[in-house]
Amino acid sequence: MSDSWWRSAVIYQVYPRSFADANGDGVGDLPGIRSRLPYLRDLGVDAVWLSPFYLSPQADAGYDVADYRVVDPLFGTVDDARGLVTDAHELGLRVIVDLVPNHSSDQHEWFKQALREGPGSPLRERYHFRDGRGDLPPNDWPSIFGGPAWTRVPDGQWYLHLFAPEQPDFNWDHPAVADEFRTILRFWLDLGVDGFRIDVAHGLVKEAGLPDLGHQTEWHLLDVGESPCFDRDGVHEIYRSWRRILDEYPGERIAVAEAWAPTLDRVADYVRPDELHQAFNFSYLATPWEPAAQRAMIDASLAAMSRVGAPTTWTLSNHDVVRHTNRLMQDLSGDVAGRRSTEVDPVAGLRRARAASLLLLALPGSAYLYQGEELGLPEVVDLPPEVRQDPAFHRATGQDGYRDGCRVPLPWSGSTAPYGFGPDGAPCWLPQPDSWAALSVEAQDGDPGSTLTMYRDALALRRKLLTGDTLTWRDAPAGMLILDRGPGFRCTVNMGAAPVRLTPPGELLLASGEIGGTPDEIELPPDTTVWWQI
Repeated sequence: MSDSWWRSAVIYQVYPRSFADANGDGVGDLPGIRSRLPYLRDLGVDAVWLSPFYLSPQADAGYDVADYRVVDPLFGTVDDARGLVTDAHELGLRVIVDLVPNHSSDQHEWFKQALREGPGSPLRERYHFRDGRGDLPPNDWPSIFGGPAWTRVPDGQWYLHLFAPEQPDFNWDHPAVADEFRTILRFWLDLGVDGFRIDVAHGLVKEAGLPDLGHQTEWHLLDVGESPCFDRDGVHEIYRSWRRILDEYPGERIAVAEAWAPTLDRVADYVRPDELHQAFNFSYLATPWEPAAQRAMIDASLAAMSRVGAPTTWTLSNHDVVRHTNRLMQDLSGDVAGRRSTEVDPVAGLRRARAASLLLLALPGSAYLYQGEELGLPEVVDLPPEVRQDPAFHRATGQDGYRDGCRVPLPWSGSTAPYGFGPDGAPCWLPQPDSWAALSVEAQDGDPGSTLTMYRDALALRRKLLTGDTLTWRDAPAGMLILDRGPGFRCTVNMGAAPVRLTPPGELLLASGEIGGTPDEIELPPDTTVWWQI
């Protein structure tokens, strides 16, 4: 199993509505992604993960699915999806698609029929419909997006939605739900996809009786902690049944869990040998940029996954968190994703983000990149209220609508918006900053000092030099981390506030920033990572 592709793969997240627009409507689509696949091949990633493109009213950017076997016309057709997979395979790229099993859209036919048929309907048993407590909801659970997790329907019953009211939760105790998702898995596997990213993988099973929390009036996706709504032991039998399906198909089809659990050991339970293949390491994503904290989290992560024989799956950014160009410059105490992102010094933020990216790519295991991080894109923190589309932004409490800032469409070329995102200059669904002209693919391509060039070089070196699961820490001056990977590779990171002088341990392969000093004694600036061949 040590040579399985997914154990060390670098997988690139494409957020379809913000990647590339082929038809000029201002929203990215599958044909647009197909046209840019050579860019991803040249970047050097192993696979592409596509966020949802299924039929959806788009109440939560496609995470409210009305039909899991139909592509939303906003993004294209099933034939477009099939062609994308074919093109990707011809370029040596694998394709992973999002699966949203915790909830459907309220426009899913099952839910609409359940509403029509009323209390006692067999279709209502496929969701969580309950009688209330007088005029109060059935329990005190809050929605991740703010407000109560229950909505009352005209006949008096209430239904559960841990996210938006347009996203009713499935009842996974009902056998029809499990049967349906097994057929959905097979539909996309038969089409040729190489795996699934499982949305809210920790949320499918709720504690029997849906008991009150009794202590919490709001929470956030990234820090829900121990609760009767999430990380119940029953989810693991679901994933064992899915693993058996994945193993029926050739080519090592995989599944990666978006599982927010209270401890790393609980996360590791999702990737036991007969369950899923990967689980995002969100604990690392929330770790401050400080040597002791970073080293402790890296060690704890590797140990937890080693216990079950799984690789650690590292990531620094995704479509739900503030980009790490901003987040790593902020105080994360009590706010693990930097939810309330503020302006940061763009030069300092990019310098730290580049250093963090090279550290992540030096670690054993698999790595996930979020579109645009290879361009050094910052979080957009000044979007006007009228353009925001995160459903949490429009509710009284919850995640505060912070997610729009990392979803602004990519800049590809040109000096003015939309920077080649679409074919005819149509405005994007979210506005791009004027400063992004200098960050476009065109502006950075061929520039040896650009972030894009750094990522391309890092991925090429990683593929060539970094093998195996071992990591060895070396003694390091204050403010620094030094680690070795296998024979001949060393990563040196200065996380301190002052430059550090050191003797080069070997040939300098790659640096996240400019290095001073002499060939015999270099000066490593703050927030700088260097890769060496030793």
